[in-house]
Amino acid sequence: MHVHSSLGPGLLESAYEACLAYELEKSGLLVHKQLSLPLDYDNVRLEVGFRIDLLVGNRFVVEVKTVEKFLPIHLAQILSYLKLGKYPLGFLLNFNVTHMRQGIKRVVA
Repeated sequence: MHVHSSLGPGLLESAYEACLAYELEKSGLLVHKQLSLPLDYDNVRLEVGFRIDLLVGNRFVVEVKTVEKFLPIHLAQILSYLKLGKYPLGFLLNFNVTHMRQGIKRVVA
């Protein structure tokens, strides 16, 4: 919420992602940025370009968005990342909102 309060809506996803990663790291959390996520298919590991915006503490996924509203594809995306990475929890964060509490969606695999 601090990032959104400081910057407000209207910036690119990459700006919010960088600031959020900085704040999380500043608080002592391990943060992986733009983490490559391979796909296992037919007993072969394929690098197909999936990238998790932020993986926090090797425990949960954060996907940063700047959209008018969440669409079903956004939920499908984070659910796929949770399944592929075997992560139990994720957060969709939409920074294109007036109040950040409107832009947070908790997702459980």
